[in-house]
Amino acid sequence: MSTVDQILSNLPITKPAFDEGEEQLLIETLRSGWVVQGPRVAEFERMVAEHANAAHAIATTSCTTALHLSLIAAGIEPGDEVIVPAFTWIATANVVEYVGATPVFCDIDPRTFNIDVDQAETLITPKTRAILPVHLFGLCADMVRLEATAKTHGLSIIEDAACALDAWQDGRHAGTFGDSGCFSFHPRKVITTGEGGMVLTNDDEVAAKCKILRDHGAAASDLVRHQSKTGYLLTAFEQLGFNYRLTDLQGALGVCQMQKLNCIQSSRRSLAARYDEALSSIDWLETPLVPEGYTHGYQAYVCQMSGLDADSGNLDELHEKRNRIMQTLQEQGISTRQGTHAVHNLGLYRRKYDLESGDFPASHAADKLTLAIPLYSEMTTSDQDRVIESLLTVENH
Repeated sequence: MSTVDQILSNLPITKPAFDEGEEQLLIETLRSGWVVQGPRVAEFERMVAEHANAAHAIATTSCTTALHLSLIAAGIEPGDEVIVPAFTWIATANVVEYVGATPVFCDIDPRTFNIDVDQAETLITPKTRAILPVHLFGLCADMVRLEATAKTHGLSIIEDAACALDAWQDGRHAGTFGDSGCFSFHPRKVITTGEGGMVLTNDDEVAAKCKILRDHGAAASDLVRHQSKTGYLLTAFEQLGFNYRLTDLQGALGVCQMQKLNCIQSSRRSLAARYDEALSSIDWLETPLVPEGYTHGYQAYVCQMSGLDADSGNLDELHEKRNRIMQTLQEQGISTRQGTHAVHNLGLYRRKYDLESGDFPASHAADKLTLAIPLYSEMTTSDQDRVIESLLTVENH
């Protein structure tokens, strides 16, 4: 088999669901001459807000910049503390650093991979201003309990919902529980605009602040200014802002992706259910948990090596086994990934805050033992069978 044929035969961890619709709307947007933040972005924002039953949606260049704006809008400043889970993508902690505050790491529930609410409450100090839960891999954190905790202590909640479009808890969409919720449209997410993010909020003041801050601090956007009778004049700038605007080309992609969201999610959930059933007989693998009352968004299908025994200290043995399995699947043309990383293990945060792996044992174990397998809406049953068969027989290779 040639190198090209080998690449084409590989199963990716995920891939976007694009068709002629995206191509056509991109062409229309190009021909319109308006390619910066404008009517397509506004349409995309409206569609996401309506889907999530949120009052406002503010598009940004990424989930990272959405989180940055949300922290500023919540008034988080140098000297403040923000509680974040230790098992997440590094951006969750980075944005706290951006505003000069201190990320206070919290361990996770080892079965949901989300923040341990009980431990989070013990970390609250007079300096704590906010909790930044992550809805990891598309499963909501326990927002009902976090809401109660935040209310008791007078804290803001900013949800890192990067993975959580179409994730629900008790009929409420991820990102609508706290002061704001921030989403990603990176290509590994359920829908994509290439890069891109969005803030959802039901708070009029937060929405107004984020709209101004994403546009250099401008009192009026380019679109509003050009539609006015005095569009030849520049707008007022009363505060320091950023260039975090999504383009209308990306907005066009988002519109098409949102039009297909229900179909995309129907397929992903069907494939996830098929994995659940087919992999249930593998004693060394734990498939994703979905607690009662939750609807998983399945940004990724992340399993975990089972059999961890803290008393016997077999974490390293299981970690090596996971890596051997991932290597074997890679050699068979099946892509895998670890779920994400334990941020407290990364050099930047480990050195700055003098952290050890054992400080957050569940997060450390998840870093070492998680395994994401291919999942995307256009995955065929034969391709999925290939993954299933490989997992059922991998120990014999």
